[in-house]
Amino acid sequence: MAKKKTPEHNGPKKVDNPNVMGLRAQVLEQPITETLEVNYMPYAMSVIVSRAIPEIDGFKPSHRKLLYTMYDMGLLTKPRTKSANVVGATMKLNPHGDGAIYDTMVRLSRGYGALLHPLVDSKGNFGKVYSRDMAWAASRYTEVRLDSICQELFRDIDQDAVDFVPNYDGKLMEPTLLPTTFPNVLVAANQGIAVGMASNLCGFNLGEVCDAAIAYLKDPGVDLLGILKAPDFSTGGQLLYDGAALAEIYRTGRGPVRLRGKWRYLKEDNVIEIFEIPYSTTVEAILDKVAELVKGGKVREIADMRDETDLNGMKLAIDLKRGADPDKLMARLFQMTPLQDTFSCNFNILIAGMPKVMGVSEILEEWTAWRMDGVRRRTYYVCKKKEEKLHLLKGLKRILLDIDKAIQIIRETEEDAEVVPNLIIGFGIDQVQAEYVADIKLRNINKEYILKRVEETAALAEEIADLKDIINSPGRIKSIITDELKNVKKKYAAPRRTEIVYEYQQAEEEKAAAVAEIPSYPVNVFISKEGYFKKITPQSLRMSGEQKYKEGDGPFLQWEGANGDELLVFTDKQQCYKTRLSDFDDAKASVLGDYLPSKLGMDGEEKFVWACAPGDYSAHVLFFFDNGKAARVELSAYQTQTRRKKLTGAYCDKFPLVSALLLAEDQEMAVGSSDGRCVVFHTASLTPKTTRSTQGVGVMAVKAKHKVAWAKPLTDTHIVNAARYRARSLPAAGALLKEEDRGEEQLSIL
Repeated sequence: MAKKKTPEHNGPKKVDNPNVMGLRAQVLEQPITETLEVNYMPYAMSVIVSRAIPEIDGFKPSHRKLLYTMYDMGLLTKPRTKSANVVGATMKLNPHGDGAIYDTMVRLSRGYGALLHPLVDSKGNFGKVYSRDMAWAASRYTEVRLDSICQELFRDIDQDAVDFVPNYDGKLMEPTLLPTTFPNVLVAANQGIAVGMASNLCGFNLGEVCDAAIAYLKDPGVDLLGILKAPDFSTGGQLLYDGAALAEIYRTGRGPVRLRGKWRYLKEDNVIEIFEIPYSTTVEAILDKVAELVKGGKVREIADMRDETDLNGMKLAIDLKRGADPDKLMARLFQMTPLQDTFSCNFNILIAGMPKVMGVSEILEEWTAWRMDGVRRRTYYVCKKKEEKLHLLKGLKRILLDIDKAIQIIRETEEDAEVVPNLIIGFGIDQVQAEYVADIKLRNINKEYILKRVEETAALAEEIADLKDIINSPGRIKSIITDELKNVKKKYAAPRRTEIVYEYQQAEEEKAAAVAEIPSYPVNVFISKEGYFKKITPQSLRMSGEQKYKEGDGPFLQWEGANGDELLVFTDKQQCYKTRLSDFDDAKASVLGDYLPSKLGMDGEEKFVWACAPGDYSAHVLFFFDNGKAARVELSAYQTQTRRKKLTGAYCDKFPLVSALLLAEDQEMAVGSSDGRCVVFHTASLTPKTTRSTQGVGVMAVKAKHKVAWAKPLTDTHIVNAARYRARSLPAAGALLKEEDRGEEQLSIL
């Protein structure tokens, strides 16, 4: 029985669709699965395989095409040429525009400074990796050539060490990989964003990488952390050493490393100079953040900050106010600005066309296998060339037996085309040997020349035997690779740029130091129903009169706290904004206060609904929804280790929120519906959840066309006969409120 086709297998289908003119238009319908397969997947794979993810030689295709073009132009030995010439020539291999090609060149250049060992020796303005706004000059103004270390990238390129493929139009050939003699993939920092995946490779010190590769060749189980100490970055700075985190990166290929800038204090000028910054940030980002902190009053010790970068290198200068402690200030700046940042490692590399996230050991394993194959191919190529030469010399040796006969054969042959066949017949040699003999110059047909050539045969035979032994001996190939690595280290290794700091102040201590700088004093917090916030000191509150509110607004929340307390602000879009009371200026009762949506930068049309001071995050939050459900969420679910200012999904978005309550300890709650009923229950019956968006459990069975109108602690109500409304099980329908239990009209937050 034939299988019936489902709609997605029937292909495109034409349907009529009326357009705005009242005419009938044909619309081509295409199944989404077919669209993904035919249109999207080829694009996604092209980005992953042919553009964004680096390969085992450490290069993305754009890098490789540029460098090979420069090599083909002879720029490894020739003087510099205009960058525009290189860009134009590269377009024969790279189908992208000149702008993208030049951007690639800039990143590889010595002037830009993104790599520990630049591959392009540049002259002119190439910008700086540590500057966001410093633009590089146009390609017609700058000059480039290949840096000397590129000799290690192209040493075997002409000896069949790697495969060559046609370029995009089939007119030229280009290498699929560059035969690097050292693990460049671990030395050259690289970053790429593909479709559904990304790669972020940090650089390591060349000398340490060579030592690690040599140690791995001897023992694949070697502890690399003792040799390859930590990542190294071209912008220098300090790396805060975390052995466990680095071990995880070396094992899995993923994880963060923490970096911070270097600084010095000039006592005579009362100035802090920052001369190295983390690789992951820029001087402009640091200046902008410091300016924001100074403007917001969070940092008061800084009189001025400026960029004093010049030809001698990068420098940021901070003028301090009199009496400021530079150590405490820098501890706070490290905590609050990009002067201390995180580099997230993601060692995603293409192996045989497939992306793979690998640890350092696995990368060295793949590189070693690939490099061994390259050395074997190179050796085989050299061996074949020598075998061809030996074959020719063996034919020449036959001539030595009777030179006069060879001359006679050539002289007596009437037609030029018959010379080679006659030599083949006369001496019993093959056509290749006969062609070689026939092409010998007349002056070289003497015994001395022929004897010297023949003497080479013995040496050639020994060399060929040695080369064949290398091809069949993995141990000898590893020894060759080891010697090459030692040579690379000797010629190009440089001292570490990023200092490793093994002992440093923990983040928690820094945070405590930063918080300690915030003045601590008691305050009273007042928040109105519409979201106007006031922070008033007790002294000011005693001297103030009645609280001022906008027309139609009124009191909603009030509590006593300290100036350094955190504040969680919840909105009707299920978002939670995190701030501190110290971020608000002290106010008086006679002012409206700060409007929270504006102060916190809430989204358009987003409104305030509730707020609380979380303290040590040990309490719980109760959310009551109009369908009768209540959710008990642990306050720790809103605690974050990073300095995030906004959390999405702060509570369930399935039902309208009626009320929220900070629950420090279990107590009885009263919930009332719009039809005048009330349920009293104990919060111990609600199980705490760690998921912020939990829907909760039913506490009140609400009748159709009615909803929960209010919810508050029993002690805050006028209920006298509490036993009448207590629920034996949840959810409960509740009982109608009696006159004496109603008291004043209940309020809700909506």
